[in-house]
Amino acid sequence: MSLRIRATRWLLGSAAWIVAILLLVLPLVSLFGEALRHGLGAALATLDDPDALSAIELSLLVVAICVPVNTVCGIFAAYLLTKYEFSGRGVILVLIELPLSVSPVVAGLVWVLLFGGRGWFGPMLTHNHVQITFALPGILLATLFVTFPFVVRTVMPVLDARGREGEEAATMLGAGFWDIFLRVTLPGIGWALLSGVLLCAARALGEFGAVSVVSGHIPGVTETVPLRIETLYNDYQGVAAFTLAALLALASGLAVGLRGMLEWQHRATGAPRGNAA
Repeated sequence: MSLRIRATRWLLGSAAWIVAILLLVLPLVSLFGEALRHGLGAALATLDDPDALSAIELSLLVVAICVPVNTVCGIFAAYLLTKYEFSGRGVILVLIELPLSVSPVVAGLVWVLLFGGRGWFGPMLTHNHVQITFALPGILLATLFVTFPFVVRTVMPVLDARGREGEEAATMLGAGFWDIFLRVTLPGIGWALLSGVLLCAARALGEFGAVSVVSGHIPGVTETVPLRIETLYNDYQGVAAFTLAALLALASGLAVGLRGMLEWQHRATGAPRGNAA
């Protein structure tokens, strides 16, 4: 390897580390530093706040519901789009990509326009005493919308790379759809599926914009952890806000880090690699 190539590689590597430190490491260090500014005891006292505990419970509930729903729907959407050719396939692909391009605030506003008190279905819902917006159902709808693409876009490249030979062979041997799906398709996409699930969970846990619009910011009722952080920060409760932010960053970071480890392991073993949305 020539000296020029080695120098270029060193410069590019150094530039990458500098950017990572400035944009990723330093903000996280400052975040944890602010959370622990008055000591660990003051940070842990944040968890004595009933509204903070309620926000954590609500966020975990949203993740527990949205991730399984989007996992099941994402698997079948990816299977349909990779194994079959049909009219309107391109339109469905565009719609799946839509949550990645549209502002989360717009995504939340859509649900308010549909199910809010003055929305299209608002009067009917009010008449039947059904609450969508400013309640858990609205938070779930908004989160489901913004997190739907992650499983689909992570699984699709792996299904594409595997082709149809395994399914076709199983069909010729007399296996039914569910036998093929459970014994051939799912085992082949296991790592990619887990990767998409982790990304979906991280996004669901940290979603702010769409949830902020539909939740109503009711402390102890419809505030998730990101919304509670905003409330605390606006009330000049810096230590509490940064403590919750640090917990959120830690949880999301663990999910994304685990996903990165899975991808690295399968890249090292030569397995087909999917690209997340």
